[in-house]
Amino acid sequence: MATKPAASAQAVSPLAVDNHGLSTPEARNVQCWLMDNWGYPGPLNGQLGTESWKAIQRFLQADWGYPGPINGVPEFSTDRALLTFLTAEYGYPGPIDGVWGPGATVAFKRFAAWCAGAC
Repeated sequence: MATKPAASAQAVSPLAVDNHGLSTPEARNVQCWLMDNWGYPGPLNGQLGTESWKAIQRFLQADWGYPGPINGVPEFSTDRALLTFLTAEYGYPGPIDGVWGPGATVAFKRFAAWCAGAC
């Protein structure tokens, strides 16, 4: 009987796009703000991909305690810093645990609405 390996040695790759619950127009608003303020190179397509998340991570590292690499992967540390920002500025009720949920999405949508002024 042949045995199968318990785990693969393949690296886990990030999703191509992760809008964290934002619609395409809402994510485009965030991209406009990121382009104006945090070095997002475009395009303004409403798809939060690697370059969008790198810009978000630069913002979070500068102002909201993000300790991780600028790699464009919205993982636990990115989400925790983003939740810290959304708690302070956009009414996210907590907890700040790095776990994305419905309350975080509502607060992120409030931020995206504010970002519309950048477009």
